[in-house]
Amino acid sequence: MTVAIVGAAESDLGVTNKSILTLQTQGVTRALADAGLTLADVDGLATSGVSRFSTPQLAEYLGIEPAWSDSTFAGGSAFEMYLARAAQAIEAGQCSTVVISYGSNQRSARSRSLGGVQESHLPQAQFEDPYGPLFPLSYYAMAAQRYLHTYKGGREWLGEVAVAAREWALRNPKAFRYEAGPLTLEEVLGAKPVSSPLTVADCCLVTDGGGAVVLTSLERARDLPQPPVVVLGYGESTTNAGMIAADDLLRPGSFASGHAAFAMAGLEPSDVDVLQLYDSFTITVLLTLEGLGFCKPGEAGALVASGATRPGGALPTNTSGGGLSYNHPGMFGLLLLVEAVRQLRGECGDRQVPGAEIALAHGTGGIFSTHATVLLGADR
Repeated sequence: MTVAIVGAAESDLGVTNKSILTLQTQGVTRALADAGLTLADVDGLATSGVSRFSTPQLAEYLGIEPAWSDSTFAGGSAFEMYLARAAQAIEAGQCSTVVISYGSNQRSARSRSLGGVQESHLPQAQFEDPYGPLFPLSYYAMAAQRYLHTYKGGREWLGEVAVAAREWALRNPKAFRYEAGPLTLEEVLGAKPVSSPLTVADCCLVTDGGGAVVLTSLERARDLPQPPVVVLGYGESTTNAGMIAADDLLRPGSFASGHAAFAMAGLEPSDVDVLQLYDSFTITVLLTLEGLGFCKPGEAGALVASGATRPGGALPTNTSGGGLSYNHPGMFGLLLLVEAVRQLRGECGDRQVPGAEIALAHGTGGIFSTHATVLLGADR
């Protein structure tokens, strides 16, 4: 059985002054309406970020009793992982209609809490905390410093990622930075340092937001209002919790997750028309491009600097504006899927990638800890 995404929607974004459950409900009901379905059709639910008891709490709030659920906490990659598990559950007959959702009010609440998780309680913290790292900033900065040192690059390699993201955001009225105007490389490099070599412009936004996607069988999907977006392949990798356990900062789990996803789909990177890559920090995008095989190790900086990832480029990436300029509500992986679906449906207006048939969404969680890749295709 083939599985497809039949609904996708965002909750309110930016500064909402709404509760997490309100944002979750917005995303779920809007995605179901987009799919031409109702809560009565839902028998599968996956979510994270409400609390340590996320799925039961949301199910109760929505008034549903799902036959299948998942609330694995894996950071930003969780939602791509949920999609794989949901597809497997539908194929196995455990459920027929799955909603994957997320919501966070971290900006309104002035909080970086992701459901009460306390990273400092991890055992490896005793070896890392004495050095005073900013979580997760300093850890990504370590990878960025290593990257620039190994490949003899300058900070402009990182800065170009932020510049490209802003160009896409200027085409997306829902983007947090939609009215901010273009971002120049000089502004990125001259921004306030946070953790060397990263400046504030290298770091993702802190916003409220969320959304949901709805999955069912492709056979059923073809009878619903929206063009189905077919799940072609997926893969995941979990590599480390603390940075001291990472064997090579320049070889994250995207190498493994991407290989698995492409193998399942029977595709190559050259087949992909549009990319949605987790961009918690600018270095995340460079390492993910290399891990997924869109260029060789050490070549991503020059690739982005060539304009390939910008509007009109050969490798359109983070077409919503990404976590750097569109929205980043604590965990961004769900919104990567929403944008991928909209691109394959041709719904993106000024930022639409012409003729997009294959989309890739890749989530990264923790400190390059978890990785999940999904390949989606238009049902032509």
